[in-house]
Amino acid sequence: MHFNTSASHRIIKEVAAGALRAIAHHLTAKDILIVSGDIVSDISPGAAAATHRRHDAAVTAMLSKKPACYDIIGLDSSKQFFLYIATGVEVKRDTRLKKSILCAAGKMEIRSDLMDSHIYAFKRSVLQEVLEQKPTFRCLKQDVLPYLVRTQLKSDVFSDEKTVDKNGNGHGKNNMQNNDVVSSQILSNASLPTFHQVYESGLDIRKTHKCCVYIADECKYCVRLNSIQAFMDINRDASCFLITVIGDANHLSGYSFSAHHNIVHPSAELGSKTTVGPHCMLGEGSQVGDKCSVKRSVIGRHCRIGSNVKVVNSVVMDHATIGDGCSIQGSVICSNAQLQERVSLRDCQGM
Repeated sequence: MHFNTSASHRIIKEVAAGALRAIAHHLTAKDILIVSGDIVSDISPGAAAATHRRHDAAVTAMLSKKPACYDIIGLDSSKQFFLYIATGVEVKRDTRLKKSILCAAGKMEIRSDLMDSHIYAFKRSVLQEVLEQKPTFRCLKQDVLPYLVRTQLKSDVFSDEKTVDKNGNGHGKNNMQNNDVVSSQILSNASLPTFHQVYESGLDIRKTHKCCVYIADECKYCVRLNSIQAFMDINRDASCFLITVIGDANHLSGYSFSAHHNIVHPSAELGSKTTVGPHCMLGEGSQVGDKCSVKRSVIGRHCRIGSNVKVVNSVVMDHATIGDGCSIQGSVICSNAQLQERVSLRDCQGM
Protein backbone atom coordinates (compact mmCIF):
# COMPACT_ATOMS: atom_id res chain seq x y z
CA MET A 1 0.00 0.00 0.00
CA HIS A 2 1.35 3.42 -0.95
CA PHE A 3 0.49 6.70 0.70
CA ASN A 4 0.60 10.10 -0.99
CA THR A 5 1.53 12.99 1.24
CA SER A 6 0.05 16.48 0.92
CA ALA A 7 1.80 19.08 3.11
CA SER A 8 1.69 22.84 2.94
CA HIS A 9 5.00 24.71 2.62
CA ARG A 10 3.73 27.57 4.77
CA ILE A 11 1.78 28.09 7.97
CA ILE A 12 -1.88 27.35 7.30
CA LYS A 13 -4.91 27.46 9.51
CA GLU A 14 -6.64 24.35 8.17
CA VAL A 15 -6.04 21.64 5.63
CA ALA A 16 -8.04 22.85 2.62
CA ALA A 17 -10.49 20.41 1.08
CA GLY A 18 -10.61 22.70 -1.95
CA ALA A 19 -6.93 22.09 -2.68
CA LEU A 20 -7.45 18.33 -2.52
CA ARG A 21 -10.48 18.62 -4.76
CA ALA A 22 -8.37 20.42 -7.34
CA ILE A 23 -5.77 17.63 -7.47
CA ALA A 24 -8.14 14.71 -6.88
CA HIS A 25 -7.60 13.32 -10.37
CA HIS A 26 -3.87 12.96 -9.62
CA LEU A 27 -4.47 10.76 -6.57
CA THR A 28 -4.15 7.11 -7.57
CA ALA A 29 -3.03 5.22 -4.45
CA LYS A 30 -5.54 3.18 -2.48
CA ASP A 31 -4.96 5.37 0.57
CA ILE A 32 -3.48 8.82 1.07
CA LEU A 33 -1.79 10.37 4.08
CA ILE A 34 -2.38 14.08 4.65
CA VAL A 35 -0.15 16.07 7.00
CA SER A 36 -0.81 19.71 7.81
CA GLY A 37 2.16 21.98 7.19
CA ASP A 38 1.89 23.73 10.58
CA ILE A 39 2.39 20.66 12.80
CA VAL A 40 5.55 20.33 14.89
CA SER A 41 5.69 16.82 16.28
CA ASP A 42 7.89 13.83 17.02
CA ILE A 43 4.99 11.45 16.29
CA SER A 44 5.51 9.26 13.25
CA PRO A 45 2.69 9.67 10.70
CA GLY A 46 3.27 6.02 9.91
CA ALA A 47 1.54 5.11 13.16
CA ALA A 48 -1.74 6.52 11.83
CA ALA A 49 -1.14 4.75 8.52
CA ALA A 50 -0.65 1.40 10.28
CA THR A 51 -3.88 1.83 12.25
CA HIS A 52 -5.67 2.79 9.05
CA ARG A 53 -4.50 -0.37 7.30
CA ARG A 54 -5.34 -2.63 10.23
CA HIS A 55 -8.97 -1.51 10.39
CA ASP A 56 -9.46 -0.93 6.66
CA ALA A 57 -10.88 2.44 7.67
CA ALA A 58 -12.37 5.21 5.56
CA VAL A 59 -10.48 7.76 7.65
CA THR A 60 -8.05 7.58 10.54
CA ALA A 61 -7.26 10.72 12.53
CA MET A 62 -4.23 11.11 14.74
CA LEU A 63 -5.05 12.55 18.16
CA SER A 64 -2.67 13.75 20.88
CA LYS A 65 -3.16 14.52 24.54
CA LYS A 66 -3.52 18.19 25.42
CA PRO A 67 -4.80 19.46 28.79
CA ALA A 68 -6.76 22.39 27.37
CA CYS A 69 -8.44 21.60 24.06
CA TYR A 70 -11.33 23.19 22.18
CA ASP A 71 -12.57 19.97 20.59
CA ILE A 72 -15.09 17.51 22.02
CA ILE A 73 -14.43 13.97 20.82
CA GLY A 74 -16.46 10.82 21.37
CA LEU A 75 -14.77 7.39 21.32
CA ASP A 76 -15.98 3.84 21.70
CA SER A 77 -14.95 1.82 24.76
CA SER A 78 -11.92 0.39 22.97
CA LYS A 79 -10.70 3.90 22.04
CA GLN A 80 -10.21 2.80 18.45
CA PHE A 81 -13.22 4.34 16.71
CA PHE A 82 -14.32 7.93 16.18
CA LEU A 83 -17.98 8.28 17.20
CA TYR A 84 -18.44 12.03 17.60
CA ILE A 85 -16.60 15.30 17.06
CA ALA A 86 -17.54 18.92 17.79
CA THR A 87 -15.15 21.74 16.94
CA GLY A 88 -15.09 25.52 17.04
CA VAL A 89 -18.45 27.18 17.62
CA GLU A 90 -20.13 23.76 17.80
CA VAL A 91 -18.56 23.22 21.21
CA LYS A 92 -20.65 26.06 22.64
CA ARG A 93 -23.90 24.59 21.35
CA ASP A 94 -26.01 21.81 22.80
CA THR A 95 -24.42 18.47 22.02
CA ARG A 96 -26.59 16.17 19.91
CA LEU A 97 -25.64 12.55 19.34
CA LYS A 98 -27.09 10.27 16.69
CA LYS A 99 -29.28 7.54 18.11
CA SER A 100 -27.79 4.92 15.79
CA ILE A 101 -24.26 5.58 17.07
CA LEU A 102 -25.28 5.48 20.73
CA CYS A 103 -27.25 2.26 20.27
CA ALA A 104 -24.50 0.54 18.30
CA ALA A 105 -21.76 1.61 20.69
CA GLY A 106 -23.67 0.89 23.89
CA LYS A 107 -21.64 3.59 25.58
CA MET A 108 -19.45 6.45 24.48
CA GLU A 109 -16.47 8.12 26.14
CA ILE A 110 -16.57 11.90 25.72
CA ARG A 111 -13.14 13.55 25.80
CA SER A 112 -12.07 17.19 25.85
CA ASP A 113 -8.34 16.52 26.35
CA LEU A 114 -7.53 15.25 22.86
CA MET A 115 -6.28 17.49 20.07
CA ASP A 116 -6.84 16.69 16.43
CA SER A 117 -3.25 16.65 15.15
CA HIS A 118 -4.29 17.40 11.55
CA ILE A 119 -2.68 14.19 10.36
CA TYR A 120 -5.17 12.02 8.49
CA ALA A 121 -5.13 8.77 6.54
CA PHE A 122 -7.99 8.54 4.05
CA LYS A 123 -9.27 5.81 1.80
CA ARG A 124 -8.87 7.57 -1.51
CA SER A 125 -12.17 6.45 -3.02
CA VAL A 126 -14.11 7.68 0.02
CA LEU A 127 -12.38 11.05 0.12
CA GLN A 128 -12.84 11.63 -3.59
CA GLU A 129 -16.52 10.73 -3.37
CA VAL A 130 -17.12 13.14 -0.49
CA LEU A 131 -15.26 15.98 -2.23
CA GLU A 132 -17.25 15.38 -5.41
CA GLN A 133 -20.66 15.10 -3.76
CA LYS A 134 -20.11 17.94 -1.28
CA PRO A 135 -18.74 20.89 -3.29
CA THR A 136 -19.32 23.28 -0.38
CA PHE A 137 -16.89 21.41 1.89
CA ARG A 138 -13.79 23.55 2.33
CA CYS A 139 -11.97 22.07 5.33
CA LEU A 140 -11.02 18.54 6.31
CA LYS A 141 -11.44 19.06 10.04
CA GLN A 142 -14.54 21.25 9.98
CA ASP A 143 -16.39 19.59 7.09
CA VAL A 144 -15.08 16.27 5.78
CA LEU A 145 -14.09 14.56 9.04
CA PRO A 146 -17.34 15.38 10.93
CA TYR A 147 -19.37 14.28 7.92
CA LEU A 148 -17.67 10.88 7.75
CA VAL A 149 -17.96 10.40 11.52
CA ARG A 150 -21.63 11.38 11.43
CA THR A 151 -22.53 9.04 8.56
CA GLN A 152 -20.47 5.95 9.40
CA LEU A 153 -23.59 4.01 10.40
CA LYS A 154 -26.58 4.22 8.08
CA SER A 155 -29.72 2.25 8.78
CA ASP A 156 -33.32 2.42 7.61
CA VAL A 157 -34.29 1.58 11.18
CA PHE A 158 -32.61 4.63 12.63
CA SER A 159 -33.18 7.00 9.73
CA ASP A 160 -34.25 10.46 10.81
CA GLU A 161 -36.64 10.57 7.86
CA LYS A 162 -40.03 8.85 8.34
CA THR A 163 -42.50 7.83 5.69
CA VAL A 164 -45.76 9.67 6.32
CA ASP A 165 -49.04 8.71 4.69
CA LYS A 166 -51.74 11.13 3.62
CA ASN A 167 -53.30 10.95 7.10
CA GLY A 168 -50.04 12.04 8.72
CA ASN A 169 -49.27 8.64 10.23
CA GLY A 170 -45.71 7.32 10.19
CA HIS A 171 -45.27 3.80 8.94
CA GLY A 172 -42.79 1.47 7.25
CA LYS A 173 -39.43 0.25 8.62
CA ASN A 174 -39.09 3.20 10.95
CA ASN A 175 -41.99 2.32 13.24
CA MET A 176 -41.62 2.29 17.01
CA GLN A 177 -41.88 -1.48 17.33
CA ASN A 178 -38.95 -2.11 15.01
CA ASN A 179 -36.98 0.58 16.82
CA ASP A 180 -37.47 -1.12 20.19
CA VAL A 181 -36.64 -4.60 18.91
CA VAL A 182 -33.47 -3.62 17.09
CA SER A 183 -32.35 -1.27 19.86
CA SER A 184 -32.53 -4.07 22.40
CA GLN A 185 -30.64 -6.40 20.07
CA ILE A 186 -27.88 -3.87 19.52
CA LEU A 187 -27.58 -3.00 23.19
CA SER A 188 -27.20 -6.68 23.99
CA ASN A 189 -23.97 -6.53 21.98
CA ALA A 190 -22.59 -3.54 23.87
CA SER A 191 -20.01 -5.75 25.59
CA LEU A 192 -18.35 -6.59 22.27
CA PRO A 193 -14.72 -5.38 21.97
CA THR A 194 -15.63 -2.73 19.40
CA PHE A 195 -18.94 -1.31 18.33
CA HIS A 196 -18.27 -2.15 14.69
CA GLN A 197 -18.67 -5.83 15.53
CA VAL A 198 -22.40 -5.17 15.65
CA TYR A 199 -22.27 -5.64 11.88
CA GLU A 200 -21.46 -9.30 12.49
CA SER A 201 -24.42 -9.82 14.81
CA GLY A 202 -26.87 -10.55 12.01
CA LEU A 203 -28.89 -7.34 12.41
CA ASP A 204 -30.35 -5.62 9.38
CA ILE A 205 -27.93 -2.71 9.44
CA ARG A 206 -26.07 -1.61 6.34
CA LYS A 207 -22.33 -1.23 6.85
CA THR A 208 -20.88 1.91 5.34
CA HIS A 209 -17.44 2.85 6.60
CA LYS A 210 -15.21 2.98 9.67
CA CYS A 211 -13.78 6.12 11.25
CA CYS A 212 -10.75 5.31 13.38
CA VAL A 213 -8.33 7.12 15.66
CA TYR A 214 -4.72 6.73 16.60
CA ILE A 215 -4.00 8.26 20.02
CA ALA A 216 -0.36 9.19 20.48
CA ASP A 217 1.47 8.42 23.70
CA GLU A 218 1.34 11.16 26.32
CA CYS A 219 5.12 11.59 26.16
CA LYS A 220 4.94 12.60 22.49
CA TYR A 221 5.09 16.24 21.41
CA CYS A 222 2.53 17.72 19.03
CA VAL A 223 1.77 21.44 18.64
CA ARG A 224 0.31 23.53 15.84
CA LEU A 225 2.52 26.39 14.74
CA ASN A 226 -0.33 28.74 13.85
CA SER A 227 0.55 31.91 15.76
CA ILE A 228 3.52 34.00 16.85
CA GLN A 229 3.02 32.86 20.44
CA ALA A 230 3.00 29.23 19.32
CA PHE A 231 6.23 29.84 17.41
CA MET A 232 7.94 31.15 20.54
CA ASP A 233 6.53 28.37 22.70
CA ILE A 234 7.71 25.69 20.28
CA ASN A 235 11.23 27.12 20.16
CA ARG A 236 11.44 27.14 23.96
CA ASP A 237 9.91 23.67 24.14
CA ALA A 238 12.49 22.40 21.68
CA SER A 239 15.37 23.58 23.84
CA CYS A 240 13.76 22.11 26.97
CA PHE A 241 13.10 18.87 25.08
CA LEU A 242 16.75 18.53 24.13
CA ILE A 243 17.84 19.16 27.69
CA THR A 244 15.34 16.72 29.17
CA VAL A 245 15.50 13.90 26.64
CA ILE A 246 19.12 13.91 25.49
CA GLY A 247 20.49 14.48 28.98
CA ASP A 248 23.86 12.79 29.37
CA ALA A 249 24.01 11.90 25.69
CA ASN A 250 25.31 15.34 24.77
CA HIS A 251 28.21 13.79 22.86
CA LEU A 252 25.65 12.64 20.29
CA SER A 253 24.18 16.11 19.76
CA GLY A 254 27.32 18.24 19.71
CA TYR A 255 25.91 20.53 22.42
CA SER A 256 27.33 21.14 25.86
CA PHE A 257 24.77 21.30 28.66
CA SER A 258 25.63 23.64 31.49
CA ALA A 259 24.78 23.30 35.14
CA HIS A 260 22.13 25.97 34.55
CA HIS A 261 20.05 23.61 32.37
CA ASN A 262 20.57 25.54 29.18
CA ILE A 263 22.17 24.81 25.83
CA VAL A 264 25.12 26.90 24.69
CA HIS A 265 26.83 25.75 21.51
CA PRO A 266 30.60 25.25 21.96
CA SER A 267 31.31 27.82 19.25
CA ALA A 268 29.15 30.53 20.87
CA GLU A 269 30.92 33.42 22.64
CA LEU A 270 29.69 35.05 25.85
CA GLY A 271 30.95 38.40 27.08
CA SER A 272 31.96 39.33 30.61
CA LYS A 273 29.18 39.22 33.23
CA THR A 274 26.67 37.89 30.68
CA THR A 275 24.12 35.39 31.97
CA VAL A 276 22.11 32.80 30.02
CA GLY A 277 19.27 31.48 32.16
CA PRO A 278 17.63 28.04 32.36
CA HIS A 279 15.69 26.70 29.37
CA CYS A 280 17.57 28.94 26.96
CA MET A 281 19.44 28.00 23.80
CA LEU A 282 22.34 29.83 22.18
CA GLY A 283 23.12 28.65 18.67
CA GLU A 284 26.26 27.92 16.72
CA GLY A 285 28.65 30.81 16.11
CA SER A 286 26.59 33.44 17.95
CA GLN A 287 28.27 36.21 19.92
CA VAL A 288 26.81 37.95 22.98
CA GLY A 289 28.50 41.05 24.40
CA ASP A 290 29.24 42.10 27.99
CA LYS A 291 26.64 42.46 30.75
CA CYS A 292 23.81 40.84 28.77
CA SER A 293 20.90 38.86 30.18
CA VAL A 294 19.12 36.08 28.30
CA LYS A 295 16.08 34.51 29.97
CA ARG A 296 13.61 31.90 28.67
CA SER A 297 14.73 32.62 25.10
CA VAL A 298 16.19 30.97 22.04
CA ILE A 299 18.96 32.64 20.03
CA GLY A 300 19.77 31.16 16.65
CA ARG A 301 23.00 30.68 14.75
CA HIS A 302 25.58 33.37 13.94
CA CYS A 303 23.76 36.17 15.73
CA ARG A 304 25.60 39.31 16.84
CA ILE A 305 24.33 40.77 20.11
CA GLY A 306 25.93 43.87 21.61
CA SER A 307 26.55 44.78 25.25
CA ASN A 308 23.97 45.55 27.93
CA VAL A 309 21.24 43.73 26.00
CA LYS A 310 18.24 42.05 27.65
CA VAL A 311 16.42 39.24 25.84
CA VAL A 312 13.43 37.83 27.72
CA ASN A 313 10.82 35.29 26.60
CA SER A 314 11.81 35.79 22.95
CA VAL A 315 13.16 34.09 19.85
CA VAL A 316 16.06 35.58 17.89
CA MET A 317 16.47 33.82 14.56
CA ASP A 318 19.65 33.15 12.59
CA HIS A 319 22.08 35.91 11.54
CA ALA A 320 20.25 38.67 13.44
CA THR A 321 22.17 41.70 14.69
CA ILE A 322 21.16 43.49 17.90
CA GLY A 323 22.87 46.71 18.95
CA ASP A 324 24.07 47.78 22.40
CA GLY A 325 21.53 48.55 25.10
CA CYS A 326 18.54 46.89 23.40
CA SER A 327 15.67 45.42 25.39
CA ILE A 328 13.60 42.62 23.80
CA GLN A 329 10.65 41.02 25.57
CA GLY A 330 8.05 38.58 24.26
CA SER A 331 9.15 39.13 20.66
CA VAL A 332 10.38 37.31 17.58
CA ILE A 333 13.38 38.75 15.75
CA CYS A 334 13.47 37.24 12.28
CA SER A 335 16.53 36.05 10.37
CA ASN A 336 18.97 38.77 9.19
CA ALA A 337 17.08 41.48 11.09
CA GLN A 338 19.13 44.40 12.38
CA LEU A 339 18.29 46.44 15.49
CA GLN A 340 20.12 49.67 16.17
CA GLU A 341 21.38 50.68 19.62
CA ARG A 342 18.96 51.12 22.53
CA VAL A 343 15.95 49.74 20.67
CA SER A 344 13.16 48.52 22.94
CA LEU A 345 10.73 45.87 21.70
CA ARG A 346 7.85 44.30 23.59
CA ASP A 347 5.42 41.77 22.12
CA CYS A 348 6.67 42.47 18.60
CA GLN A 349 7.67 40.61 15.48
CA GLY A 350 10.87 42.17 14.16
CA MET A 351 11.49 41.57 10.45
